[in-house]
Amino acid sequence: MLAACCSFGAEVDGLAATVGSASILKSEVETEVTRFGAKAGLGYNEVLNRMIDRKLILKAAKTSKLTMQDWIVDNRVREIIDSSFDGDRNKLVASLAHDKLSFADFRQRIKDDMIVAAMRWNVIEKNVSASPSAMRSEYDENAGNYLAPGKVTVSVIVLKPDDAAKRGEVDEALKTEKFGEVAKRFSAGANAESGGLYKDVHAEDEFNPRMCEAIANTKVGETSGWMDIDGWSFLVRKDGETGPRAKTFAEAYADVEAAVRSKQTKELYDRWLDRLKSETFIKIY
Repeated sequence: MLAACCSFGAEVDGLAATVGSASILKSEVETEVTRFGAKAGLGYNEVLNRMIDRKLILKAAKTSKLTMQDWIVDNRVREIIDSSFDGDRNKLVASLAHDKLSFADFRQRIKDDMIVAAMRWNVIEKNVSASPSAMRSEYDENAGNYLAPGKVTVSVIVLKPDDAAKRGEVDEALKTEKFGEVAKRFSAGANAESGGLYKDVHAEDEFNPRMCEAIANTKVGETSGWMDIDGWSFLVRKDGETGPRAKTFAEAYADVEAAVRSKQTKELYDRWLDRLKSETFIKIY
């Protein structure tokens, strides 16, 4: 029984991987999954691979003699305390205690993060550029990725919570009057004076998700049913709709540039990590 218990303990806290002379424990990987991986939808193997990459980059930083001065790290820690913990160091310490992490370990993590970021900048980011020819190729080959969203024209009647009983009166008025005229008379919406009209708008920029869904499910020329949202009553008529269209190169310029830079960054990063892996003995248990 004692032997079995010892074996089980070794399995739980044994080595997950070795990266050169550095070790990664299974318990460390599990902790990382619990603290950070789960939020990003990452499992054990994905987190382990990221930890291996991190060890490789930190090893490369040490070889290249890249260091991070203590005062720079301390300034970053203070920024985190100010922005996330109302400037109260005790709140940070309490949060770390909840995650079973010491302040020293937290500070080391911050320092390592900064070193990794500096290495990425030196090796990758500063060497990434989006040339005109690469951007034009990206745009031509992936035009479907650069679409301007469709627009709708709708008219909306809004009733305040105290006027919810007027829904029936509005429904009766719509049988003989134009929607816009009824909106002018009854609506408490921002565009009531123009008959509740929203012309050529992106629905998601103007309305909440429930109204966007109703607009999407309503045909042009038809009126949605009444919607009760936070006590307010909404009635929408869809007056027109245009589908998505391809953006011009000028309109898509920023997105195309970002896509080219992202692809180059990934290619350079993958080649860099492949080289670091070829220079280091790595074993996954």
